[in-house]
Amino acid sequence: MKILSIHSGGHDSSACLFDDYRLVAAISQERMTRKKCDGNFPYDAIEEVLDIGGTARAEVDAVVLTRNYYPVDYIAHNLFKRAEYALKRAFGITRYKDLVRIMRHRGKAEAEQLWRRDLFIKQNGFRPDVEIFFCNHHKAHALSALFYTDWAEALVYTADGGGDNVHYSHRVLKNGELADLYGGDEELMKPKRVDSIGLAYGYATQALGFKINRHEGKLTGLAAYGQPTLYDEMAKHFSVDEEGQVHSTFASNKDMRAYIENIAKDQKREDVAASIQELLEQVVQQSVSTLLKKHKLKHLALAGGVFANVRLNRLLCEANKLDEIFIFPAMGDDGLCVGGALEFLLKEHGIQDWLKHRRRLPDAYLGRAQNEALDALLAQTPGIKKLSGNPAETCAHLLAEGKAIAIYSQRMEFGPRALGARTIIASPEDHGINDSLNDRLSRSEFMPFAPYVLAEDAREVFEVTDANAYACRFMTITCAVKEKWKALIPAVVHVDGTARPQIITRADNPLYADILTEFKKRTGLPVLVNTSFNAHEEPIINRPEECFKALEQGRIDGVVTETAVWVKA
Repeated sequence: MKILSIHSGGHDSSACLFDDYRLVAAISQERMTRKKCDGNFPYDAIEEVLDIGGTARAEVDAVVLTRNYYPVDYIAHNLFKRAEYALKRAFGITRYKDLVRIMRHRGKAEAEQLWRRDLFIKQNGFRPDVEIFFCNHHKAHALSALFYTDWAEALVYTADGGGDNVHYSHRVLKNGELADLYGGDEELMKPKRVDSIGLAYGYATQALGFKINRHEGKLTGLAAYGQPTLYDEMAKHFSVDEEGQVHSTFASNKDMRAYIENIAKDQKREDVAASIQELLEQVVQQSVSTLLKKHKLKHLALAGGVFANVRLNRLLCEANKLDEIFIFPAMGDDGLCVGGALEFLLKEHGIQDWLKHRRRLPDAYLGRAQNEALDALLAQTPGIKKLSGNPAETCAHLLAEGKAIAIYSQRMEFGPRALGARTIIASPEDHGINDSLNDRLSRSEFMPFAPYVLAEDAREVFEVTDANAYACRFMTITCAVKEKWKALIPAVVHVDGTARPQIITRADNPLYADILTEFKKRTGLPVLVNTSFNAHEEPIINRPEECFKALEQGRIDGVVTETAVWVKA
């Protein structure tokens, strides 16, 4: 069965293709349009995943949709409204509406009642008998994390700024059954709760002059430089009950935003960041800990935008003495397309069959491979030189000299982290690389770099354990750097003595691993800097032309592919 799953979201739209339980391809719309966090309907991403999978639209058996923002044409309106929207479209204005908001306004609990199925199928070229399925926002988050584990028992916890009228969900896997404790469709038509710690974090991001739903990671970086001076005041407004549910004293999200903006005035931005980070950690830890203890569980699966916060993930793992933690790599709303398809499969086959098909996620290389096209482009471009020798050895030599080299290899990664397919690598031994590379990429000076390390060296350098090793494969958690290494690899050590490592094997990405092996031979260092291949406010590089432009502009010193190292002549 071919399943096309779509998230059209207001931000971070995406699409993926499944062949039964096999994830064939997945990509965010931003990588296609070059518009950061693009939330428009993902026409480009849909075309890309179908093309990668060699699947015609007429071959799609089911289309899965989230209940988020869509062009108004797809939502049922009266003739007057439809005429109004058609007129605006004639002038180049495409209006989007939140499907859940319209459902609640009209008292319709089923999205299908408001969906113009025939028009959607006709405009997108699907078969008339294609199945249309609307997934639940938080259940999709939850299933994306749970499916890629092999645990018999687990707490599956999600948290974000909001989706399908809730901000959290709690589910427990036990005895071959998945129990929905909170956050399912039963909440769709209930009064809206004001309890989102993720939204509070977003409001703090906004209060410091950054963009909500985009720059929350900057606050995580800033928090290490400040003191949580506002924590006690903020904590008065949030509580966790005996069921692990979060509550706040605010009457509305507007009130929460005004409160955070007010107390952030005239405060050091580092202290505001440290305060909201402490609030996030304490509230979520109390909620998760309550549920783990109540249900006697030692495995934790996480998804939702809140869990892009790698410091929080470390706290949850260590404070609860977990046997293992896993965070779906595309933990934000871009990952909903994956979880939505898995929710459809759960509906179709039932929990027992679904559980039998679970598997550990081998990698996140789910985009298009364009390595040969890049080599061809660079080979025919005046002013670009191909260096002789083995690519891994040549690249390692340049890295040891202090150069910053982009690796363009494999299929492009899915999710917010660069994982060795569209990554800039550099030596970790000089902290100055942080300032120089951030300057070249127009990035904020406090944003830390991450390291990557071979699996055989990981526990020698970092506090990697059986509990966090799986998460470390996808750079979704921090851990302590061992004392003897802190002074040797300063470019990847955070202020608090931690790092966010990516653990790799040669089977994952041979070129990526071979470069590190050669670098270790030359320098004795088993670690290289890994930072995403993009400038500030740009999505990660996708097409060969974008890679060439970065090289031409001097953002990087060279590009390494499977066949060669390329530099400006």
